[in-house]
Amino acid sequence: MAPLLHLRDVALTFGGQPLLEAAEIAVSAAERVCLVGRNGSGKSTLLKIAAGLVDADRAERFLQPGSTIQYLPQEPDFTGYKTSLAYVEAGLGPGDDHYRAAYLVSELGLTGEEDPATMSGGESRRAALARVLAPEPDILLLDEPTNHLDLPVIEWLEQELKSLRSAMVLISHDRRFLTALSRATIWLDRGMTKRMDKGFGEFEAWRDEVLAQEELDRHKLDRKIAREEDWLRYGVSARRTRNQRRLGELHGLREQRRTARFAVGSVKLEASEAQTSGKLVIEAVNVAKAFGSNVVIKDLSLRVARGDRIGIVGPNGAGKTTLINLLTGALAPDSGTVKLGVSLEMVTLDQRRESLDPATPLGDALTGGGSDQVMVGDTPRHVIAYMKDFLFQPLQRRTPVGALSGGERGRLMLARALAKPSNLLVLDEPTNDLDLETLDLLQELLADYQGTVLLVSHDRDFLDRVVSATLISDGDGVWTEFAGGYSDMLAQRGRGVGAKVRVAGKATVAEAALATAAPALVNKRKLSFNEKHALETLPKRIEVLQAEAAKLNLALAGDLYTRDPKLFAKATARLEEVTREIGQAEERWLALEMLAEEIGG
Repeated sequence: MAPLLHLRDVALTFGGQPLLEAAEIAVSAAERVCLVGRNGSGKSTLLKIAAGLVDADRAERFLQPGSTIQYLPQEPDFTGYKTSLAYVEAGLGPGDDHYRAAYLVSELGLTGEEDPATMSGGESRRAALARVLAPEPDILLLDEPTNHLDLPVIEWLEQELKSLRSAMVLISHDRRFLTALSRATIWLDRGMTKRMDKGFGEFEAWRDEVLAQEELDRHKLDRKIAREEDWLRYGVSARRTRNQRRLGELHGLREQRRTARFAVGSVKLEASEAQTSGKLVIEAVNVAKAFGSNVVIKDLSLRVARGDRIGIVGPNGAGKTTLINLLTGALAPDSGTVKLGVSLEMVTLDQRRESLDPATPLGDALTGGGSDQVMVGDTPRHVIAYMKDFLFQPLQRRTPVGALSGGERGRLMLARALAKPSNLLVLDEPTNDLDLETLDLLQELLADYQGTVLLVSHDRDFLDRVVSATLISDGDGVWTEFAGGYSDMLAQRGRGVGAKVRVAGKATVAEAALATAAPALVNKRKLSFNEKHALETLPKRIEVLQAEAAKLNLALAGDLYTRDPKLFAKATARLEEVTREIGQAEERWLALEMLAEEIGG
């Protein structure tokens, strides 16, 4: 099938350094491709070139005539728009449906009357998503669509994107999001792209095979160079005739070795651990906290022991950061008691990177200024050497923090936090802007960390890999603890994180637009083929899944664990998956049924 969009032989140089060399993207109708690579590898730049927003030094770009593209930037420009709904509607074309724009604004939890100048990061991201999704383009180019979103919106977005017929190219650090949506993977590495016609779930094993083969090829090249040098020094023909052809080949091999762009190194993460804390780290008894009529925490009792890794999840506005502040003693409860254990040394990684002054040079942000040394625990390290551990170049020592990318700021915050001795790590959204390799290393660090961890995150995969218990908001200030990670909580609870309920009151601008849409405009909105098909087939699908769940429950209730522990574990994992699929299918069917009623379809 001919591609809708084909970008080939892309080359771009920044500051004398080649960023892209012979990169390529091809996407066909309805194809879902994820674009992956290290922070700073040029993914966002390549996506902008594909969108036609940036000119490359060299590129061949083909777009199927008549095809439409919508591009989601990491930092949308709201200049000139008075409300979020006005911004979304400005992205519609002459034949597009204004009903869908209002519908998406409402579904994404916006009122439509937000002032773009004062919107939070999460509100900005949701408005930008509504703008690119409303026209239902032929091609969607999405750069970090889950950034600043909470779990309910991320899971809603997954289902919405699955229902679209648009082709997609996705950049994201959210493994589960990429695994759920992608069907092909493009790996941007050292300026060049490699493609695998499988989803992200297969990527990491494939990447490791490619890197292992590169290492083998480099070893062979080094040995060949050594043999040729030996011949040059001691070979008889070399002494007699000075074989110029073979000498030229040796110089060519040396040049090949010199100019080869080998894989970028890994971040070296190592936490500076303080003396061991007491066995009891935090004990909260009947704690409550409210801000006016907004009850954030109600009658919470919780014990955190040394070595626990507690994940805290909930929708935006549920009070996750407030809960962290209460548990660590930074905020006093309205009632109840919070007791902290002995010998606690706490280090906090804040969500908004607020402790970073944009004007401070990178080196001074690490040393505190006036020194070349970084104290890593009790050991002094030269600032350049410590910067290299976190993949910063020596020339970046004088770079202002404000000029760093989001991923670089994330690595800087980790470098600062991990240099301090601690036995209690408090991590508020630590995964924001970090690439997949750095997330892997952070996960390994937390696995080896001997202290206690409190983790706030919307990254489901990271939670599953790191935490030993999950504390989730059930609304109205109620928090419930479940053993295990996010998937374990999902299996026990039967549902994921629900969106924060909007306080009853006057209709929002978006809801009013839906309710008062002109009949002719409403009638224009019809169920798509995929929506009709889903509406007809989902009830049967739900029945099949429920029957499978019943069988699995019956099997697990017996002595399966005694007879075959491996089969028991497999059945448990499948039951979790089936339970999640039932919930998603029911929510999707209900949404389609309501939509069909609204438009009379």
